[in-house]
Amino acid sequence: MNILIVGVGGQGTLLTSKVLGKYAELAGFDCKLSEVHGMAQRGGSVVTHVRFGKKVYSPIIWEGGADIILAFEKLEAFRYQNYLKESGVMVINDMEIYPMPVIIGAAVYPDTIKDSLSGKVKTAFINAAEIAIKAGNIKALNIVMVGALTKMLGFDFDKMSQAVTESVPPKFLDVNQKALLDGYNSIG
Repeated sequence: MNILIVGVGGQGTLLTSKVLGKYAELAGFDCKLSEVHGMAQRGGSVVTHVRFGKKVYSPIIWEGGADIILAFEKLEAFRYQNYLKESGVMVINDMEIYPMPVIIGAAVYPDTIKDSLSGKVKTAFINAAEIAIKAGNIKALNIVMVGALTKMLGFDFDKMSQAVTESVPPKFLDVNQKALLDGYNSIG
């Protein structure tokens, strides 16, 4: 299983890879993780690779090799779509975070991303920010996405819940467990 997690600095991509890696370990798989930090501190792109299976030799997912792209922002999904297998799935947070060129007026945020991605690959758009706010903290949107992914892929919910428990600081555990459940239940 090759999962590429893409987002913007501060959205929890690194914690998400840690949770998914812990899940893989609990499920008895070999797992490799790799992180690519761009200008994360300034709202730049952050990419993490999560690979698990019987035996994994490399932590890096090649272009066209991702089974899943878990995108915390629409432009990041668009930017990394070439990593997805033809049979792959994109799970996308329906959120726009404007990069600096858009903020300063040097570029325009594309308004056709959703239609473009929906027409090319199997996609699921989730309003993870809204679900996270209802769970108690917008910063839990990454765990909402993990919950949705858990349901979509038929992962063991109890093992994923345990992975969250073992990965999240105790003071944030309640809101993240609620976010996981609400994300799971957001998928019909």
